[in-house]
Amino acid sequence: MSSIWIIFGVFMIISWLIGMQLKSKFKAYSKIPVNNLLSGKDVAEKMLYESGISDVKVISVSGSLTDHYNPLTKTVNLSPEVYNGRHIAAAAVAAHECGHAVQHARAFSFLQMRTTLVPIVSFSSKWVQWILLAGIITLQSFPYLLLGGIILFALTTLFSFVTLPVEIDASRRALVWLSNSGITNSSTYPKAKDALKWAAYTYVVAALASLATLLYYISIFTGRKD
Repeated sequence: MSSIWIIFGVFMIISWLIGMQLKSKFKAYSKIPVNNLLSGKDVAEKMLYESGISDVKVISVSGSLTDHYNPLTKTVNLSPEVYNGRHIAAAAVAAHECGHAVQHARAFSFLQMRTTLVPIVSFSSKWVQWILLAGIITLQSFPYLLLGGIILFALTTLFSFVTLPVEIDASRRALVWLSNSGITNSSTYPKAKDALKWAAYTYVVAALASLATLLYYISIFTGRKD
């Protein structure tokens, strides 16, 4: 079991480092005003309007970097620092979340796939660790319990990898719109791109950590007779 703790430890450190870098980038770019001094709320509403989307609301939610798009309620949820911020960091995050709203409106295939997986992954996340633990304990007498846990965990891993193109495409849409709309210019565009790049790294690390853990459990199952 020591191997799994090593995996967790390595990816926790990497995730922490990336998270610290992301916060550092956000703090730095929060000091750079956006063109026309539009707030994150203004940027989001402008992008939605210019994308022909009229049934999505922009609201403020508590917390830091808690920004997200909810396809069920059709809301772009922005943290206070993004909702009220009039800087390039807020504009980049707000446009990224609106990128998800555009994906939803355009029926982006990977977003549809991720939405379909949400209830399955929600169920899996509640039970998978207990099933895996029980499967390891009873491996020699009842190996297929571990196999069931592996299948459930594989679904969460699939969800992590499906999330990657969703996030990358949302950032691409955001950056194109920020440039075309004049929200960014030649000096601020690279900063918006850099902020979204570091945000994307968090999803990459999560997906790789999930894959490494999945392979670890598979190795236990396939090596049970050794």
